[in-house]
Amino acid sequence: MSETELLSINVWLAGRSYRIRIKPEEEEPVRKAIKIADEKLSEMRLQYTGKDDQDFLAMVLLMYAADTAVDVLQNPFLRQSLQSMTERIDKILAADD
Repeated sequence: MSETELLSINVWLAGRSYRIRIKPEEEEPVRKAIKIADEKLSEMRLQYTGKDDQDFLAMVLLMYAADTAVDVLQNPFLRQSLQSMTERIDKILAADD
C-alpha cells in the first residue's frame, strides 16, 4: 500500500495527541480501540495512586495483550477480518446457487 492511500488522523491518548497513518477502512475500529484504551487509563488513574501515565499505558497494554492471548477471537481487528471473509464466502456460495 502506498503512502498516498493512507489516511492521516490525530488521536488523543493519555492527554496527548498522536498523529497516525492508517487505511481509511480502519479508521472506525482504530478510533474505538483508542477510546477503550483511554477509558481503561482513566480507570487505572482512579484505582492506583502514585503512578504516572507511562505506568498506566504499560498496564493497559499488558491487559490488552493478556486478553487477546487468552481469547484471540476478542481481538476487534481479527473479528472484523473474519466477518469480512465470511461475507465474501457467503456471496460466492450464493452466486453458485
